Amino acid sequence: MREFGTTVFATMTRLAVETGSINLGQGFPDTDGPEAMLGRAVEAIRGGLNQYPPGPGVPELRRAVSEHQKEYYGLGYDPDGEVLVTVGATEAIAATVLALCEPGDEVIVFEPYYDSYAAAIALSGAARVPVLLRVDAGRFTFDPDELAAAVGPRTRAILVNSPHNPTGTVFTREELASIAALCEAHDLIAITDEVYEHLTFDGVEHVPLATFPGMRDRTVTISSAGKSFSVTGWKVGWVCAPYALVSAVQAVKQFMTFTSSAPWQLAVAYGLRHEMEWVAAQRASLSAKRDRLTEGLVAAGFDVLRPAGTYFIQADIRPLGFDDGLAFARQLPERAGVVAIPTQVFYDHAEYGARYVRFAFCKRDDVIDEAVDRLKRL
Repeated sequence: MREFGTTVFATMTRLAVETGSINLGQGFPDTDGPEAMLGRAVEAIRGGLNQYPPGPGVPELRRAVSEHQKEYYGLGYDPDGEVLVTVGATEAIAATVLALCEPGDEVIVFEPYYDSYAAAIALSGAARVPVLLRVDAGRFTFDPDELAAAVGPRTRAILVNSPHNPTGTVFTREELASIAALCEAHDLIAITDEVYEHLTFDGVEHVPLATFPGMRDRTVTISSAGKSFSVTGWKVGWVCAPYALVSAVQAVKQFMTFTSSAPWQLAVAYGLRHEMEWVAAQRASLSAKRDRLTEGLVAAGFDVLRPAGTYFIQADIRPLGFDDGLAFARQLPERAGVVAIPTQVFYDHAEYGARYVRFAFCKRDDVIDEAVDRLKRL
């Protein structure tokens, strides 16, 4: 772990506090989730559900996750053995990589990638193999030939994040089909991070990789409640996969955290069953916030890539006379009183991301407006 120090999110959030800047770096909302769901957590605490819940997760949540996968994607998972509750998606990813990858294995990741992926792969003793996402027609995408060339005799898994953080791209059916074909041809496991599954815009569809022919039995699907329900601090995630894969992940997870808070689990079960209309309204609100921040960034002089999902916008800093996102992000709090994340920290090859910084738009409208006014100083 020597190459991994304090996360960029902690560093930039601390900088925001120290300078009194508006934090558009870390992706957390500044409003709460559905009131009735929050109330269920309070009721559970006051009702005495404050001891260890079952290691695989409370049955109510496992059943709710199973129902959700069936209703939205037509995927059937047995809640007793094919669904595992985790401490957020981050633990799910780490436990999955540790369970399924051995020293000397290779794991393909799409670059830029969320920073915990690299750490989880390093902890397993495997090696990460990045495949570059390039901008084409206003969105980040990959070259299927480059992806195919990345597969070698030691390749064990492909880690797929869609909707994608930090770029905001949502992989198309054609892109996902090319990934599925490689997994089938080379007997690879797919690990899919789908935490933004319900936060797509402009009618763009999220399609789970597990829905493609032959993929359910070789895919570990990971998601969580934090982003969909604006409760990122609850850290309630889950894994859906065939028995053998879930058993392997649980064997690791039980020695990481064993289990997670019962009140949050019960509240999330309620949310999945009764608050999906709230999620739909949240998606519409986020779409408007995306447009609001996009217009402000363009007015401030940035070139902006319009995201199809997630909480994030990629802004090109070159029109402002900068070409090093890390240096720009470090100066931005003092120059404008706003914090962003330099996209290059999500790359193995930082030069590909040096022109971009990532702004989060999951904030109140007044916060976005104030940030935009400050950015106009640039």
